[in-house]
Amino acid sequence: MIPQSFIEELKMNCDIESVVSSYVQLRKRGRISTGLCPFHSEKTGSFTVYPESQSFYCFGCGAGGDVIGFIRRIENLEYVEAIKFLAQRAGMNVPEDAAEDKTALLKTKILEMNREAARFYFSELTKPSGKAALDYLLGRGLEPKTIKHFGLGYAPNEWTSLTDLLASKGYRYEDMEAAQLSRKSNKSGRYYDVFRDRVMFPIIDLRGNVIGFGGRKMSGDGPKYYNSPDTPVFKKTKNLFALNFAKKQKLERLILCEGYMDVIAMHQAGFTEAVASLGTSLTSDQCRLASSYVEEAVLAYDSDEAGQKATKRAISLLDEVGIRSKVLSIPDAKDPDEYIKKFGGTRFKKLIEQSAGSTEYELSKISAKYDVATPEGKISALKDAVNLLAGMKNPLEREVWAAKLARDYGTTKEGILSQVQTKIKRRARAEGARAISGQSAQTTTFGGAVPEKLRNPASAAAEERLLGALMRSPEALSTVSTVVSPNDFVCELYGRFYEKLLSTLSTGTEVSLTLFGEDFTLEQQGIIAKLTNLAREHRYSAEDAAEAAKNILRLKEKKTDKEIGELSGDELAAYIERMRKAKK
Repeated sequence: MIPQSFIEELKMNCDIESVVSSYVQLRKRGRISTGLCPFHSEKTGSFTVYPESQSFYCFGCGAGGDVIGFIRRIENLEYVEAIKFLAQRAGMNVPEDAAEDKTALLKTKILEMNREAARFYFSELTKPSGKAALDYLLGRGLEPKTIKHFGLGYAPNEWTSLTDLLASKGYRYEDMEAAQLSRKSNKSGRYYDVFRDRVMFPIIDLRGNVIGFGGRKMSGDGPKYYNSPDTPVFKKTKNLFALNFAKKQKLERLILCEGYMDVIAMHQAGFTEAVASLGTSLTSDQCRLASSYVEEAVLAYDSDEAGQKATKRAISLLDEVGIRSKVLSIPDAKDPDEYIKKFGGTRFKKLIEQSAGSTEYELSKISAKYDVATPEGKISALKDAVNLLAGMKNPLEREVWAAKLARDYGTTKEGILSQVQTKIKRRARAEGARAISGQSAQTTTFGGAVPEKLRNPASAAAEERLLGALMRSPEALSTVSTVVSPNDFVCELYGRFYEKLLSTLSTGTEVSLTLFGEDFTLEQQGIIAKLTNLAREHRYSAEDAAEAAKNILRLKEKKTDKEIGELSGDELAAYIERMRKAKK
């Protein structure tokens, strides 16, 4: 195991505010900092960093913990991996006798194999067997330096070329399969290459690791594009193609594209802020990732029906994380790659500068949807437009667009705003109902980790107060430990928390969130982080801990009316005496 002393030193060298601010835009609010949570979509920041306790907690989704827990979540790492990640950041060496994590070892092997595969594919592109693939890339207008910059390559039209290469370097077939580079045949039991006869696009993360591949087929059956499935190092919904290059610039915006070739063509033309999702529609996780770098995105999707649907969905997702959207109109071409080939980068830059804001784009789509020359069409268009304006948070913005609609449709601004206000009130009532339902759902979710809390709220409250007070005033632990044992807890998880605190008495370990890092899930760490920070807000003391301990014992002894009615006279007298002593 990694020594606790090393972990404490690591945390001292990795201030949580500094680490979190690398991923989240934080704003100072007195002693704390807040921002938009990177773990769920929200418009109002409920993510809070507490420098005093070196912890974080999100009041929206319940994520919480210390700096190690934050890195585990944001980088999708296991416990030991997160420690190594932070140690590298802090310039510290993890003790050699630390137990290696199997998952961490597998991830390291996969990254090594991916790097070997990328080199192999790149070298194959310049061989005679790769001529058709190279001709394809050059025919698409890519320059040799661009091909090299992106590390493009070719997977030969052979069954085991990469598999044999990796095996010769000592890699196990099972690990190749975990990396989704090789696959086992159900018939022969032999392993074969996943990518064959395809132009290869390496997918690189923000740390420069090759985490997966995209492949475009040159011939034969199968999908035109095939992307690596999720692996221990790759989650397609959480990464953006070419963001590793884009982030090196001082970004004012990102240009979101549909495919690899669009992105590469844009980079070659000088638009290095272009990125793309990875074989899926844009996701909430990708939008949150983008929000760490920019406040504006230009949507450069194809102009076909599928592209328009993707644009509408992307506008909504980007709005949820606070990114302003603009929509690129691409005349006389189906996508950015084709437009740049036809008209060049200078004219494409003008297109970007002239791109419409998301509201203007949505209103133009509404206008095109109906025959606004007729009264019926005009009414239908205005209803849709009112729905759109009702979703705007800024009243001034609503007023400006209402004035424009009034001019366009020959009506009054006041009439439109009246309809908008009616729609807003209806939504507020509906959201209020959902909020009540959501609170119930949150309680149920919380009850998933602490199911006893639903049946024994008073006992759970006393246990929470004791744990919070002990985290704030650990000196009370020696006294409380003589009164309350883990078996006195109604909530099993809280009993485990308390038992962990008791173990510090014999070791002299500092009481902090670090205690709950390795043996508890991220959800459970979030619960203890909440209890810790609420305790600080309430200024719990050692006296509060003692009072909470008494309540735990009293509530444990307390019987229901039915149970009391079944007691004999002597049993009732003894019960009353115990309850009297518990109250003292």
